[in-house]
Amino acid sequence: MRNGHTHLFVPGPTNVPDSVRRAMNVAMQDMRAPDFGDLTLGLFEGMKSVLRTETGEVMFFPGSGTGAWEAAISNTLNPGDKVLMARNGQFSSLWVEMALRLGLEVEVVDVPWGAGMPVTEFSRLLGQDKHDEIKAVFVTHNETATGVASDVAAVRHALDENFHDALLFVDGVSSVGSLEFNMDAWEVDLVVTGSQKGLMLPAGLGILGVSEKALEAAKTSKMRRAYFEFSDMLKMNADGYFPYTPPTQLFHGLRQSLDLLNAEGLDNVIARHHRLAEGIRRGVAAWGLSLVAEHHTLYSDTVSAIRVPRDIDARDVLRIAYEDFNTSFGSGLGPLAGKVFRIGHLGDLNEAMCLTALSVAEMALFRAGVSLQLGSGVGAAQAWYAQQDQMRPMLRVAAE
Repeated sequence: MRNGHTHLFVPGPTNVPDSVRRAMNVAMQDMRAPDFGDLTLGLFEGMKSVLRTETGEVMFFPGSGTGAWEAAISNTLNPGDKVLMARNGQFSSLWVEMALRLGLEVEVVDVPWGAGMPVTEFSRLLGQDKHDEIKAVFVTHNETATGVASDVAAVRHALDENFHDALLFVDGVSSVGSLEFNMDAWEVDLVVTGSQKGLMLPAGLGILGVSEKALEAAKTSKMRRAYFEFSDMLKMNADGYFPYTPPTQLFHGLRQSLDLLNAEGLDNVIARHHRLAEGIRRGVAAWGLSLVAEHHTLYSDTVSAIRVPRDIDARDVLRIAYEDFNTSFGSGLGPLAGKVFRIGHLGDLNEAMCLTALSVAEMALFRAGVSLQLGSGVGAAQAWYAQQDQMRPMLRVAAE
């Protein structure tokens, strides 16, 4: 028997706020009722604000972010099209695999797990592509397996400086709603995210932001699709409806999530994620451990992938945290299995929750045999958070 809460510090699904859970606790509705659009139409505009786009279209596909990946590819590209992608972690690798399965010719740039998107190499390859054979460039904004955030704006610059017309695809599954993302300013053509991370909902919605350029490409795409057809979705969405049964309860939850993000202010949400993540990182440094991310400029503000000493199995750390301390951390994926554990720090999160994560991680590491001073990581994070909190009352007074 376990007492108290089981704590969730994986990088998705994230904690669902109480108000969001309550919002989803509604009776079933008629999805064809004349007033159904009263619920759904505002969600499209709300997500456009989160993506920071005025010109793009938003679509909700029942499913996961992976389903939204497939929708993005199958609606805008053709079998045999050449695309440029990088592999720097588990999820960028899965995107490559999907592209190959869907019949694309993939030019892959492999970089170490812990590195960011290879912008310089992308630029070189785009510059060599004199006949615009590359039809799309894919960017994993935040590689959840390694805790690496890449510079999407730099990839856009690489396209522009080479006068290249390829579509820009972005995996924003663990970044949208938590990290700085600007669809219009970065001229992103397709961005993919899911409901279960920064949007603080259960899994079940794959969300797409689609540019006007991508919608034009969809008119001539010959790739097979049925469920993921953009034109079917857009035709029904115009009045707030869907071509098949939508997850209505998730829509009620999304309405509340968007209201929470709007009340806090998106810039403040992004700043909070940075503040909380920096406390986690200072705690990790105090333990004498390192992150998978190769450089501080690549550190993700939504997840930290932490290397354990070579003589320690990270799976023991995960097991002890879960069995002894009722806490879930993220496991190491692919070649990082057993070498890394991950602390997810995104969504509905505050300083006390981050201190809990560090405290439990310290105890689990200690029991697994890691030589560290108990309290060191928590103390380092406390010092950071306490210093940051001194500034906030002054900021509130200035705002008033």
